[in-house]
Amino acid sequence: MPPRPDVNDLIPDDALALLGCGQMAKADAFAIAAGVSGPTLMEAAGQSVAVAVMERHARRDAIVLCGPGNNGGDGFVAARHLQAAGWPVRVALFGEVASLKGDAAWAAGTWKGPVERWSPALLEDAPLVIDAIFGAGLSRPIDGEIAAAIDLVNGRKLPVVAVDVPSGLHGDTGEILGRAFQAESTVSFFRAKPGHYSVEGLRRCGALRIADIGIPAAALPAIGPRTWLNAPALWAHLLRREDIGDHKYARGHLTILAGPHATGAARLAALAARRVGAGLVTIAGFRSTMTAYQAAEPGNLVVEADDGPMFARLLEDERRNAVLIGPGSGVIDRTKDAVLAALDARRRVVLDADAITVFSGDPDLLFGRIAGPTVLTPHEGEFRRLFPDLAGQTGKLERARQAAARSGATVLLKGPDTVIAEPDGRAVINVHASPALATAGSGDVLAGLIGGLLAQGLTPFAAAAAAAWLHGECALQFGHPGLIAEDLPAQLPRVLRSLSTFN
Repeated sequence: MPPRPDVNDLIPDDALALLGCGQMAKADAFAIAAGVSGPTLMEAAGQSVAVAVMERHARRDAIVLCGPGNNGGDGFVAARHLQAAGWPVRVALFGEVASLKGDAAWAAGTWKGPVERWSPALLEDAPLVIDAIFGAGLSRPIDGEIAAAIDLVNGRKLPVVAVDVPSGLHGDTGEILGRAFQAESTVSFFRAKPGHYSVEGLRRCGALRIADIGIPAAALPAIGPRTWLNAPALWAHLLRREDIGDHKYARGHLTILAGPHATGAARLAALAARRVGAGLVTIAGFRSTMTAYQAAEPGNLVVEADDGPMFARLLEDERRNAVLIGPGSGVIDRTKDAVLAALDARRRVVLDADAITVFSGDPDLLFGRIAGPTVLTPHEGEFRRLFPDLAGQTGKLERARQAAARSGATVLLKGPDTVIAEPDGRAVINVHASPALATAGSGDVLAGLIGGLLAQGLTPFAAAAAAAWLHGECALQFGHPGLIAEDLPAQLPRVLRSLSTFN
């Protein structure tokens, strides 16, 4: 059993659980052991696909492309229900009906129309395509006539409804195995899979619907999910509310190491940290840059720290409970020394950008000093510098998990499918974001949000998850185009007020 979570940690929500392919197989097995037959599950799945098709599309010609396994069985059931509703439906099977086994053979037997061989002629009337070829557990690249069929459907931009996943998308890793359908919508079952929320999943799945097919809810605790889709239900209860006894130090004191150049980075991080609730924020800079910070936002405290020992002396004040190093800090010895000082002082630490890159030649030095609450926030390039052997592995979720276990830190691996992984194996995937965040300074704001939440007592896992969602919501609230990093902190008061319902 995993250890009991900290009271300031996120609380898993069953509705947000993501299940890998092996876990979904366990869910099916749990249902069958509980008395729900395989054909009953397949009937419910196929009917759910048919209902989703009819709700989304007007009646039209449809072609159901079936594969040789259970995904194809779902397709046969969907075809039967569509036909019963008056839809003109054709079924094409990649394989032979006589070769089908188990529940798929049962489903094919319930379809009373012809079963055709695949031919490009099936697409002549531009039908709606229901992709029931391969499910989420496909383990080899698609080739041959199935690859040609996918290319033809995609090339003609025909509307596609995918069953489980668009064929070719792996449900665990989110990787494309050779090629995959470009779906307009996808119907999956019981719980979504990590692959649905990968970059390619976001590109390929279209509108995602998760259907209830009769798997008992008790299957989830039996499986023990370790991955969740990021949402306020996990952590909003941890955000500080008004307390008549509050004072600034009760809200935490974040200290940010600023560098010799790019002075805006630390300022953006400081503003975000204060907006998200940190009681005090200090920018520790070089003597030569003090004027730039002193003339900026008046709410920021500014102190001198020209080298690592000076920064370490700042941490002798135990009220400085959180530290952010990286935004504009510089890839210099001072940055490395400050990181080691913060880790040795057992402060709550966020390491971003330069604070990651400065250890690219000796990541084990960094990992060996991490013993307290720490968050690493690399983008893919920075991830490769610290974890070069993991960078080539497939599956962002697994890479982040391995990195967290190796480093001892919470790892927030950035992207449109940001993964936040704990050393104990728990992870969340955040897709609540906007392409407008691809702008200079956006990452500094995210780092400041994490630091501000750490200062208030959230665990690294909860702080990183909350910050990632808030960061995305600020961008969505502002809108696009025209967003710049300076706009993000100003959205926080409205965003935080909107979360009051989770109190």
